[in-house]
Amino acid sequence: MTWLLLFAILLITAETALVTRFPALLRNFRYQSLCLALLTLLAAYREGSIELYIIAGLLFSLKVLLIPHLFDVLIKRIGSSDHLGLFLNAQVSLLIVIVLGLISWYFASSVVAAPAYLQQLTLSAACFVMLTGIFLMVSRIKALAQVIGLLLTENGIFLAATVIPGGMPFFVEIALFFDILVSVMILGLFIYRINAIFTHIDVSKLSGLRG
Repeated sequence: MTWLLLFAILLITAETALVTRFPALLRNFRYQSLCLALLTLLAAYREGSIELYIIAGLLFSLKVLLIPHLFDVLIKRIGSSDHLGLFLNAQVSLLIVIVLGLISWYFASSVVAAPAYLQQLTLSAACFVMLTGIFLMVSRIKALAQVIGLLLTENGIFLAATVIPGGMPFFVEIALFFDILVSVMILGLFIYRINAIFTHIDVSKLSGLRG
């Protein structure tokens, strides 16, 4: 089951870098977060850890339900176009995604010993998610897509923490979740205000404000 969830994360992340419309991007973020929540739930079941059950519940509540809902409300309020706006076309994006995948696998295989194939795949998927999130932040024009890229990067960091012996301390994870929620709300407010003042959320047009 863990292998299937990791492969699902890889496929969803690869598709995320290629989509051109915000509903598809938000849907992929929701599915990726769901896979992370299920992975955490499996780990909680294997280890009998109440803390991991809490983390899995927070993952599901915040990243699968609440944050996508907040984005849906924001999209309706600002009336933004569904199109993300691309600095790079789909073909170039596909090539970059393949290169990012190869870099992630090479890094994971050089860090984790060969017999630990599950840890290799987990670390490779984590690096791929982080790099793809960064790629979204620099290759998409709309501010909303860049916020999703930031959240994807955080998902990759969370997945990488599962490979580290001992993982991330429980209270640090709890604080991180609330930091993410507050950050999303603040960024959403900024995007709403930018749209109200400039009637768009296209960051490429902000270069015209330089004096």
